[in-house]
Amino acid sequence: MRRMSLTPELVSLCHRQEVDPGPDGSWTQLTDEDFRALSVQLSDEADAGPLWVFAYGSLIWKPAFESVERQRATAFGWHRSFCLDMVRWRGTAAQPGLMMALERGGRCDGVIYRLPDGDKPQHIERLLRREIDDHESVSSVRWVPVRTAQGVVRALGFWVGVTGRGTSLGQPLDRVARVLARACGHVGSGAEYLYNTVSHLEEFGIRDRNLWRLQQLVADEIRSIHGGALGSSFSAAP
Repeated sequence: MRRMSLTPELVSLCHRQEVDPGPDGSWTQLTDEDFRALSVQLSDEADAGPLWVFAYGSLIWKPAFESVERQRATAFGWHRSFCLDMVRWRGTAAQPGLMMALERGGRCDGVIYRLPDGDKPQHIERLLRREIDDHESVSSVRWVPVRTAQGVVRALGFWVGVTGRGTSLGQPLDRVARVLARACGHVGSGAEYLYNTVSHLEEFGIRDRNLWRLQQLVADEIRSIHGGALGSSFSAAP
C-alpha cells in the first residue's frame, strides 16, 4: 500500500464532540410503510439472480450488512464526487460538511457485495434504512450496471445521480479539501470519512486519482489549521 499523507494523527485533530440535531424538518421523512413499499418495488425490478450491492464509499468499510461474496467492479458513466451537503452526521449547520455520491461522467472502480439468497425485499429494506431517510433521496437509489471479471451484473447503488437541493456538484478539489478539513458532526469528521475510504480502496488495489490527490490536500489543510498543535513529527508532509 502507498503511504498516505492523511494520517490517523492528522484525522484525530479534526474530531470534536457534536450533538445530533435530529432530522431536518424541511425534508419529508419516509415512514415504515414507505420503506416497505420501496423495497418491494426495487425487489420487483431486480434481476432473478443474486442481489448485489455496489459500494464506492462508506459501504466498503462499514457495510452494516451480511454478505457471502465480494469482488471488484466498475460502474461506467459515473465518478465519485464530494457533492452531498451535510449539516448532520459529518457536518453541522455552523460548519457544513460534504459526503460522496456518484456524479455523471467517467468511471468508478468499487466493490460489489453479494447478499445471502432469499427475501430480497427484507435485505433491500435494511439497506434503504441505512442509506436514506426522506422522500427527496429516493430518486438517488437505482440499479447500476457494473462490469466485473465475470461480466456485467446489475447492482443496487445509493446516492447515484443526485441533483437539486442539498447538492453542490462539480466542486474543485481544493474547495472540497477546505471543507473536509474543518467539518465534523456527531458521527465523525469529513477527514475521517475520506481517510477510511481511501485506505480501504487501497486494500482492494483501487487507485482513485482524485481521492488520492484530495487526501494530500486535506492533510496539508489540517496542518495549516492546526500547525501550533502539531508535534515536530507532523510538521512536514510524509
